[in-house]
Parts: sequence; C-alpha cells; structure tokens
Amino acid sequence: MSTLTGYQRRYLRGLANPLKPCIQIGKNGLTGQVIEAIDAALADHELIKVRFLELKEERKQISAEIAGRTGCELAGLIGHVAIFYRCSTDPAKRKIQLPVKSA
Repeated sequence: MSTLTGYQRRYLRGLANPLKPCIQIGKNGLTGQVIEAIDAALADHELIKVRFLELKEERKQISAEIAGRTGCELAGLIGHVAIFYRCSTDPAKRKIQLPVKSA
C-alpha cells in the first residue's frame, strides 16, 4: 500500500470523526487477539478507531506496530485515539474513495 498524502489523511480524519472506537487497548497491551480484532475490523470497515485505555505514553510506538503488523496506514493520532485505514482488497467492498489532489 502506498503512503497516504497529507490531504488524504485529513480527508480520512474527517470521515472518522463521527465513528466510535471499535477496539480498545488496555493494560495487556498489544496481544495477538487485539491484532486479529483490528485486522478483522479493517477488513469489514476499512476505517477504524482504536482507543488507548492504558499505555498512553507508548501510543505512538504501538500505533506504528499495529500499522506494520496489519498492513494498514495510520491516518491520525488524536489524543488517545488512533485512526487506521486499509483499502479493501475486494473492489466490490470498497466504501472509501480517497481523493486525489490535482496540481
């Protein structure tokens, strides 16, 4: 997956604004079950929010690890909530069309 541009990240953050976090990371941190849940949520929704209940100081490192292990992009990190995006591999299931900023 190609990296998102700043314009696309801003667009995704706007789409994510009304969404509720579907995954919460607590005191156990990033476990295999959490990665599987994030992967399944990305497959279903393309754009998800993850809330950090604990480990708030390490949220940047954990977000980068999530992005690396699930093949998604970190669209934003606002407070204790991370926004992740991964385009669906099935064109029929794609819900989000990323804008392309013309020069």
